Amino acid sequence: MAANRKAEALTAAGREVSISNPDKVLFAKPKHTKLDLARYYIAVAEGALRGAGGRPNMLVRYPDGIEGEHFYQKRAPKSRPSWIEVVELHFPSGRAAEEVVPRDAAALAWLANLACLELHPHPVRAEDLDHPDELRVDLDPVPGVTWKQVQDTALVTRSVLQDCKLVGWPKTSGSRGMHIYVRLQQRWSFDEVRRSALALAREVEKRAPTLATSKWWKEERHGVFVDYNQNAKDRTVAAAYSVRPTPDARVSAPLTWEEVGDCNPADFTLASMPARFKKLGDLHAAIDEHAGSLEGLLGLFERQGLGDAPWPPHYRKQALEPARVQPSKRKHPLIEIGRARHKEAALAGLERWKARHPQAVSYLEPADVLVDSMRGRYSTWTRIRINLQHVPEKLRPSQEALDPDEKIFSSS
Repeated sequence: MAANRKAEALTAAGREVSISNPDKVLFAKPKHTKLDLARYYIAVAEGALRGAGGRPNMLVRYPDGIEGEHFYQKRAPKSRPSWIEVVELHFPSGRAAEEVVPRDAAALAWLANLACLELHPHPVRAEDLDHPDELRVDLDPVPGVTWKQVQDTALVTRSVLQDCKLVGWPKTSGSRGMHIYVRLQQRWSFDEVRRSALALAREVEKRAPTLATSKWWKEERHGVFVDYNQNAKDRTVAAAYSVRPTPDARVSAPLTWEEVGDCNPADFTLASMPARFKKLGDLHAAIDEHAGSLEGLLGLFERQGLGDAPWPPHYRKQALEPARVQPSKRKHPLIEIGRARHKEAALAGLERWKARHPQAVSYLEPADVLVDSMRGRYSTWTRIRINLQHVPEKLRPSQEALDPDEKIFSSS
């Protein structure tokens, strides 16, 4: 058996980038390697840089592939080439970090060498960290929702944006949902962008109440959640052309609106996207030509008269007018099953709970099992809860000791 190569040099943007351990398999089923990842990002660099270039990026690293441990890295590695740009960000938690700002294909290849599968840019340019130039609509289906419902919700979202004189640019998320990006003039704060996204979500729900929801509490959601909180400061979303950690190595694929109703997310992968890109180019190439105003959405927010949605705990201090937040009306009977560093361990605890309570399980609907991916300081952990709303009251299990009950983790 031939020995693994120690490194391979790639040339990109006039620079030579060394890919260490190039034969390291990152995706077991299609056998995509670290070298494949680097070559992919070079092939789609023009589009990937339009999405993530010139912006601070959080690093999400998979050194042992998608089946191994992964971790979040806000701080740029101290050992890096002199041509890798960084910029210092200040977070709601009070911490600060220098994050990587890719500017060319060589920087993308360098990130791939760190086993950064995904590109996770902030919605700001490195030259102005206080004024986002993107509003990001994340259409996130609850369990049991079909892809068709996501597509239909995207089209309703487009209609709302058009009524507010904004242009939406759709793409698959690379997972179960869809993203719609809106390029903005750099005039508004993070709080104003989030409020605009909240107004958009509420209007989508109003126009299509059976399709979509803007409900803050996960147990109250149905259909497709229009996730406005992705516009809070410190949040990042997988960029266009970003590879995602799925078994088939899907990517977040830019679409035309004509494609939205017919596309299949499984068609867009690390293997297939370079040929599509070569044939069609970047379908979002004109996005920078359509920077719009938030005045329409902010006016809609005021007319709705509903106030802000709640803020996550470490964001609350940012709210401009916290007194306007509406009080919680949570009425759903929730129990927590377990917390674990690894999702598999949390799901095993769920199976043990199901075995103890088969009668209750027979009444549960897919959306009643709440599997929450919680972001800690360096990695995610999993919390599992059960919404007993569909279980007859006399059959509802009481809260038990958590299983598993791993002691977790400070947030970033």
